[in-house]
Amino acid sequence: YAFTLPRCPPRYVRHDSLIDALGLRAFALLKNYNMAVFFLFAMALGASLQLTNAYGDTFLHSFANVPAYRDLLTVRYPNIVLSISQMSETVFILTIPFFLRRFGIKTVMLMSMFAWVLRFGLFAYGNPDGLLWMIVLSNLVYGMAFDFFNISGSLFIEGQADPSIRASAQGLFMMMTNGFGAVLGSSISGLLISRYFTLSDGQLDWHGIWLTFAAYSLVVAVLFAILFRYKHVRNDLAKTVDL
Repeated sequence: YAFTLPRCPPRYVRHDSLIDALGLRAFALLKNYNMAVFFLFAMALGASLQLTNAYGDTFLHSFANVPAYRDLLTVRYPNIVLSISQMSETVFILTIPFFLRRFGIKTVMLMSMFAWVLRFGLFAYGNPDGLLWMIVLSNLVYGMAFDFFNISGSLFIEGQADPSIRASAQGLFMMMTNGFGAVLGSSISGLLISRYFTLSDGQLDWHGIWLTFAAYSLVVAVLFAILFRYKHVRNDLAKTVDL
């Protein structure tokens, strides 16, 4: 498929200063209230992404320590269950243009945030036997949680940033999510789990861990709904989606 795409060489841009060469002018976007709030919550959602990346696989493998679950197919091959998340991503990414045109970036990102609440909450109550459907559903909503934030956020920046700093703005977005967000998510969650959710026998209280992550995601969603002041203009956003 890639070989069928038209030739689109990058435009040469002359950098007159070190600031331009390093893409630091993108930080000027933070002077805008909505963009500052957007990047702040991008970091918060980046932490959610790190939580599921760091602990999702470990959680499913932990069922092998429970004699009642040890011989179940889903426990013996947990990666098959996790792969549902990637298949879900493929489906949800196709729906993004429709949802962005219909509802706007704020609603789409709120969908992502509440999907993270479901992702963690379903993990809290699911198990590989009678409640396997919860684990499967958690992996299905992961596609919405990931795509409706990462892809939609990138399209939002594309429409808000000046063409001269769009590439730098996308880099700033990635830095806030996969940089600062990932570091904070892994560091703080590691401390909390070590102090409050590690049992005397060394096992982890996964129910408490996932409920805490779900509560965190719910707080993030509520605060974003209050603080992000964005009015959806359907025609303007449609131009960005069609790029």
